[in-house]
Amino acid sequence: MAEQPLVSVIMNCFNGEKYLREAIDSVIAQTYENWELIFWDNQSTDASAEIIKSYDDSRIRYFYALDHTLLYEARNLAIKEAQGSLLAFLDVDDWWEPKKLEKQVPVFENVDVGLVCGNYEVFYEKSGWGRPSWKGQKPSGRILNELLADYHIGLLTIMLRRSAYVELGGFDRRYHVIGDFDLSLRLAEKWQVVTLESQLAHFRFHGANESVQKRKVHLEEMKIWIQEAKIRLARYELSSLKIAEQQVFYLEGLTAVENGQIRKSLSRLKQL
Repeated sequence: MAEQPLVSVIMNCFNGEKYLREAIDSVIAQTYENWELIFWDNQSTDASAEIIKSYDDSRIRYFYALDHTLLYEARNLAIKEAQGSLLAFLDVDDWWEPKKLEKQVPVFENVDVGLVCGNYEVFYEKSGWGRPSWKGQKPSGRILNELLADYHIGLLTIMLRRSAYVELGGFDRRYHVIGDFDLSLRLAEKWQVVTLESQLAHFRFHGANESVQKRKVHLEEMKIWIQEAKIRLARYELSSLKIAEQQVFYLEGLTAVENGQIRKSLSRLKQL
């Protein structure tokens, strides 16, 4: 591109010292250099602040939260400090490929594109083994219906047009687990979503991930989202909304099994 827009990389941290250097180093290693790192310290009590402050790079901007907040409210607060026209996200336990930003930024020359994502590795720390998040080809364009049926977007690969984020009102602060899912689906109602086939990042599965630790919260948030989406998206008559609802029933059935509630799990699974 003739112009190199500023990319604001949002990194939210709460006691993330274990993997933090690898995450930060993967940002610094980007071949696309016009970025700023907004490091939002959600009142960590470990060495996270010491680690981030050890980097001598003017593109890194450190902020200490006045209050400890839920994750997606913290993301919104971090973005208020950002100056870029494009937003990217990296959690402290994940890391990027060096050309991640370089591959995504040019796609935004198309003014109808609101979000660009890509494939990523799921790395299982205990075994040292990794696999791609998905195989084959995922759709691009006006893909709201396709995303409801098969949601493939990982936060660690998302790049957002900031004006789209603002128009949508940012992340819904009610959500602790599905905030990026909600924002991406709301964005897909109005903008094109472009999926790059190449692997852009690495998701570290270590058992203490938010999505693993808060399965019950995830389920409850999805139930709320589906009920609201059935009203908001009614005019689209989307066939895949029913598929998304069935996935929630499936999750509820699995959760019931984990909790020893066999009758409830059978009841939910029969609704599929």
